[in-house]
Amino acid sequence: MKEVNITVDGQTLTANFEENATTAALLAQFPLTLPMLNLYSRELTYRFKQALPANEARTSGYAVGDIAYWTPRHSFVIFYRQTGEVIGDLQKVGHLNGDLKQFRAAGNVEMTFKEAQLGASE
Repeated sequence: MKEVNITVDGQTLTANFEENATTAALLAQFPLTLPMLNLYSRELTYRFKQALPANEARTSGYAVGDIAYWTPRHSFVIFYRQTGEVIGDLQKVGHLNGDLKQFRAAGNVEMTFKEAQLGASE
């Protein structure tokens, strides 16, 4: 697992990223600031122009806080609300810790992703 700091509206959240090809491709681009679209009242999404590797993509449900990559539209997704939907072609990337209810009332947001430094305090 890799610890990642995600900053949004001056607040830093912590996520644990799994070790897979999708995560490696994302980490190679860090630090990364993305304009995240608030879609379907359940997720924050950014669509990459180029596909990321996703050799473990499958059909699955998700938990609140899950971070995933949806292969058909090259979508990097953070789920903040559960709808019970099962989604095809989903590659698990990691999990965002903490209370995500703040995103229910938020519109589109800018998020900065960077790998957490061990022993560093911010």
